[in-house]
Amino acid sequence: MRNFFLVAVAALSMTACRQNDSVIESDSSFDMKSASAEYTSQCSKPVQTVSGNITSSNNHWTADKIWEIDGIVNVQSGVTLTIEPGTFIKAKPKTNNTASGVLVVQKGGKLIANGTSTAPIVFTSYNLLDCDGDTGGAPGDFGGIVILGDAPINTGTATIEGLSGSQYEYGGTNSAHNGGSLTYVRIEYGGFDLLAPNSGNEINGLTLGGVGNGTTLDHIQVSYGKDDAFEWFGGTVNASNLIAFAQDDDGFDFDNGYVGTITNALALADFNSTHSLSGGNPDSNGIELDNNAGGTSTPLLTHPIVNGLTIIGARNNTQGALYENGIHIRRHGQLTLNDALVTGYPTGIRVEGTGSALAALNLSTIYAHGFTTATIGTPAISNTATGTPAATFFLTGTPFFNSGSWSIAPRTWNYNGAWTNYSF
Repeated sequence: MRNFFLVAVAALSMTACRQNDSVIESDSSFDMKSASAEYTSQCSKPVQTVSGNITSSNNHWTADKIWEIDGIVNVQSGVTLTIEPGTFIKAKPKTNNTASGVLVVQKGGKLIANGTSTAPIVFTSYNLLDCDGDTGGAPGDFGGIVILGDAPINTGTATIEGLSGSQYEYGGTNSAHNGGSLTYVRIEYGGFDLLAPNSGNEINGLTLGGVGNGTTLDHIQVSYGKDDAFEWFGGTVNASNLIAFAQDDDGFDFDNGYVGTITNALALADFNSTHSLSGGNPDSNGIELDNNAGGTSTPLLTHPIVNGLTIIGARNNTQGALYENGIHIRRHGQLTLNDALVTGYPTGIRVEGTGSALAALNLSTIYAHGFTTATIGTPAISNTATGTPAATFFLTGTPFFNSGSWSIAPRTWNYNGAWTNYSF
């Protein structure tokens, strides 16, 4: 969640970036170009356009087609949409400020999108599926995925950020709500502002509103999003093996009483991506956490548990100045960390304001670096560092994306599986 959005900083000037509007990484091991074999193997498939409401569970999106979302597609209450492994989905291009490529699972609906490690389900830019090697993806080419449920939130019920209308309400009393299953899923070049540029009311790569712990979220990657990669608005859903890569704003954003557990999560910055501003100042964080937008204390507090967290920003302070905090806890929000490493941001971990808190079962498992300040307002964390270049702590590889080949060994879960499309 943020207040303002800034369009892209200068595009890369390397030969590989032949188009003006693409955001393409400087390290060829992160291959998101349309010339890559994965996209060219898909681009000649027939296109099936879908629009409006999905009213029957007989809908199955199959891998023999490219599925095109025209505008906002709604999976209605009582309906299940199933997507086969290896299926590619894109948005139908629209005029400015008209939402397209937005898939919403309304309260009571389900999305079953279970890819595999070798055949992930990919939501991506239409420019990567046009069989034209001279075009590339840009943030906003795809809308985003929104899942809504009736699990508890601390504002009663609410309408999800980025959309309007009663059909987009979420929240309730059902902690066990089941919105379906997403496994081995990539969401690329997402994000959309429904109202107007810089309105502060954007759709994220994956938005979860009041989603319950009957839902499965595992092996999900969100890349080059126009706003946050992942955002939780209340709910109890657990998640594992998440990658937030090169997002414009926050990697992981928690609000409105979210109390689930995240296991194994990586937020990896690319300083060549777009960057958000608030009041003219950098506003991109690895994690941003609020109890609610008003900053009030409520019986249900935002308090996720994150086990196995890795937040990697920029290598030097010039690049790092494009960002704000590795972790920002504020407005009565609370966070429990276990086995966490944060590096490459101006401030590593910032706890701000009355009622906000950071906890850990063992503080010795938390590592925090900041170019200016390692920690602000936290308990006594012994594993800290300041200055430039950013600390790598116990990592044996080169963890910063823009510094050649990339590795965060010995943090070993499936970051470099075929499902990511990257040679991690």
